[in-house]
Amino acid sequence: MTRLSIGWGVLAVLLSGLALPVRAEYVAPHMAHDPVGEVKLVVPMTSGDYDLLRMKLRNILNGIAAAKEWGGHLDARMVFYAKGPKLLIAADLPPDVRQTLDEVRAAGAKIEVCNNSLREQKLDFHALYGVTEADIVPSGFLEVAWLQQRGFVVDPSN
Repeated sequence: MTRLSIGWGVLAVLLSGLALPVRAEYVAPHMAHDPVGEVKLVVPMTSGDYDLLRMKLRNILNGIAAAKEWGGHLDARMVFYAKGPKLLIAADLPPDVRQTLDEVRAAGAKIEVCNNSLREQKLDFHALYGVTEADIVPSGFLEVAWLQQRGFVVDPSN
């Protein structure tokens, strides 16, 4: 065996361990049901996890855009309770989350905050980004149940 063939063999082994980019192919969405129409969704936010909040906000924006594209409207409400309200503290809010919250509100989604959670955690709603007195609900947990009784589907992942 020559040095050249050994060198090529070593190179082949080294290159075989490299991950090559995968090419994804996409197709146009296919909707096999009636137009979307009016969809009501309530998204509870009980976690103190910014990554989860980012995902939920993106889901709402994507849902609003898709509903519009497919002949409907998404009435989305996000209810912050338990650890959720702490994610809205303006002084701690990452800039990307602030921007996405602005986009979600501008798209028509409503943000609500639990008064019980504010009281228990000694949080002043004035310290929360973009939250007004009209956004405060007596109980976030109860608000989710109340909205569900009025036709809102509850996002189960939290």
